[in-house]
Amino acid sequence: MEETVNEQEKLAEQAVIRRQKLAKLQEEGKNPYEKVKYDVDANSKSVKDGFDALEGKTVSLAGRLMSRRIMGKASFSHISDREGTIQLYIRRDDVGEDVYTSYKKDFDIGDIVGVKGFVFKTQTGEVSVHVTHLEMLSKALLPLPEKFNGLQNPDLKYRQRYVDLIVNADVKRTFVARSRIIKAIRAYLDGKGYLEVDTPVLHTLEIGAAARPFKTHHNALDLDMYLRIETELYLKRLIVGGLEKVYEVGRIFRNEGMDAYHNPEFTSIEMYQAYSDYKDMMDLIEDMYRTVTLEVCGTSVVTYQGTEIDMGAPWERLTMVEAVRKYAGVDYDGWASDEEARAAAKERDVRVEEGEKATRQHVLLAFFDAFVEDKLIQPTIIYDYPVVNSPLAKRKADDPAFTERFEYFICGHEYGNAFSELNDPIDQKARFVRQVEERKAQGIHAEVDEDFVTALEYGLPPTGGLGLGLDRLVMLLTDSPTIRDVILFPTMKPKK
Repeated sequence: MEETVNEQEKLAEQAVIRRQKLAKLQEEGKNPYEKVKYDVDANSKSVKDGFDALEGKTVSLAGRLMSRRIMGKASFSHISDREGTIQLYIRRDDVGEDVYTSYKKDFDIGDIVGVKGFVFKTQTGEVSVHVTHLEMLSKALLPLPEKFNGLQNPDLKYRQRYVDLIVNADVKRTFVARSRIIKAIRAYLDGKGYLEVDTPVLHTLEIGAAARPFKTHHNALDLDMYLRIETELYLKRLIVGGLEKVYEVGRIFRNEGMDAYHNPEFTSIEMYQAYSDYKDMMDLIEDMYRTVTLEVCGTSVVTYQGTEIDMGAPWERLTMVEAVRKYAGVDYDGWASDEEARAAAKERDVRVEEGEKATRQHVLLAFFDAFVEDKLIQPTIIYDYPVVNSPLAKRKADDPAFTERFEYFICGHEYGNAFSELNDPIDQKARFVRQVEERKAQGIHAEVDEDFVTALEYGLPPTGGLGLGLDRLVMLLTDSPTIRDVILFPTMKPKK
């Protein structure tokens, strides 16, 4: 505790000193915040990569001062920009005595600086810039964390992501990779003829889905509204409208718990294709993951938290019944009645609802959750889900207790969900009504989306649809243990 207090006192003292330096600069007419722009024609990477062509030529760079090594009339520093770091060689005789004195006395680690100079290599072979012009572009009033340890406190890392990005290069690489993943997914879907669209974030209905929404109020309309929990229903309206292939990279909001795989706001990518089914979506997602992984990682084999995952190998595909038989050793087809299914659950200590609410299908789902999901390490597709938990999926023609739905799993976690979309408006209305009744029985407000049913009445063609959690994919491809590591500003409880 004493060490923490001493560290806080030290940081406070440094902040006071920096403000004093700022006041001095401003008194001298050198306000570092007055600069409007700075012309930059190179960065750390372009100088290093292009050394052969740039040697001896003048370049202009800007970045954050990350180190200083003052040696009398000459000094070395490093600045950091978005591409990395580069060394500066600063001599008093080149920049002038006043500038050099100010560099030694007024500049601090963390300040934003602009430099011009010629490119050369030091005796140790490090590509550097011999500075001929140096100026401060912005004064940092707070010191950065100690450079060798970086920002380690997880709470501060997420609250002050701006500092985390400055001092932890791996963090910056993660978010560069996130951008590349989104770009690669868009390129893949665009290449398949999909149209990217935007649908409303604010909804006027609290539908009967399992996820809880965030509620807000529209003052002009005097109307309660809800942040969307999915993009699905609007995207399927567009299929009705004839767009045939659509996708959306959308921010989703769910008023639920938080853990390593859940954040109240996250990014999903949903795609819908007319005249296709869930098996087409299986082929699509397997090929897309393989393509994106190769594009971003340069290989189809990645390591996640010590486990090697092969995206290039054919994904295993099992029905839910087959998966439960394989991993739990029980056979759904062997249960002659709901009572037998409940007895099997009791025998294996699998929790199900009391009484008649626990049907064979409910028990199957409970066995899957208890015995199967955490065993699915390599990419695996589990398909043919019970209708009891698939209100938007089309029933199987040969077994109407099940639907043409699949989810896919990697490292024991679900990464996406897909259907042959239900396009029977009468069946859909009945499922919505039942879903709403179940929610109301729990004391939760819910409504049927009548407009979506109306859309179906105009005719939704046979359609395959798929949604995936982008954040979980980024976690996988960047070997990040928690969703907070791949969301720039994760939800945090405010400090008092």
